[in-house]
Amino acid sequence: MGNAELRSIHVHPVKAFRALSVREAVVEPWGPAGDRRWALIDDGGKVVTQRRQPRLALAVAELAPGGGLRLSAPGMPPLEVAVPEPAGTVTIDVFDTTVESVLADSSAHEWCSAYLGAAVRLVHLDDPATRRPVDPEYALPGETVSLADAFPLLVTTTASLDALNELIARGDRADEGPLPMNRFRPNLVVTGTTAWEEDSWTRVAVGEVVLRVATTCGRCLVTTTDQDTGGRGKEPLRTLTRHRRIGSRAVFGQYLVPLAPGTVRVGDPVRVLARG
Repeated sequence: MGNAELRSIHVHPVKAFRALSVREAVVEPWGPAGDRRWALIDDGGKVVTQRRQPRLALAVAELAPGGGLRLSAPGMPPLEVAVPEPAGTVTIDVFDTTVESVLADSSAHEWCSAYLGAAVRLVHLDDPATRRPVDPEYALPGETVSLADAFPLLVTTTASLDALNELIARGDRADEGPLPMNRFRPNLVVTGTTAWEEDSWTRVAVGEVVLRVATTCGRCLVTTTDQDTGGRGKEPLRTLTRHRRIGSRAVFGQYLVPLAPGTVRVGDPVRVLARG
């Protein structure tokens, strides 16, 4: 790898809402500060994502001082949401793992339900240091994660996206490409690598932050969702399934776990410290 650097940083204050691009981010043990500390749940406590509600791609949650939110979405008035008081927790289901979280004010439930046309509630992860351990198959002792799908951070590379888009262009759904990086909802996007080079990384430094690579990211229906319209197609899952498959998983990007907290900034050098 030559002069690789951090091209962009993205946080998702509410899980499944539109990503926010930021110039720098504090990396906490469980992920970037402000990333996926909030989520929607249905009446059964299951987390609601773009898999079920693609219109969430058009909903925006901006971070407010103190950890609160400012919600906005097409056809909806903006809503300020404060961090809820720690007055007991509810058990939620994040892809078959149970997590204790705190319910937001009822006005947030009403706003989100009105936007989606379905009954949902907004919850906040009050204590990411203790609430949810990383999958023990890939974790080191004591590692925890926010309400992200599985791991604290996700990294993708522009070279691999270019290679994927070339494959899409040669397929039977060429009209769906080229796809933008936001289909993959990464936290960190790296430029200056070769295509698929990240598959070999086991430890990387992004500026001052050292991270270990836990495993490759298996992709789901969300990648077929246009993040600007909420519409769905077949790509990139069709092409990933044909060309980038590990067992039953179509893969793109790598999951990361920080080894110590620190701050990452756009333009930071990216160094590979170990390969596997």
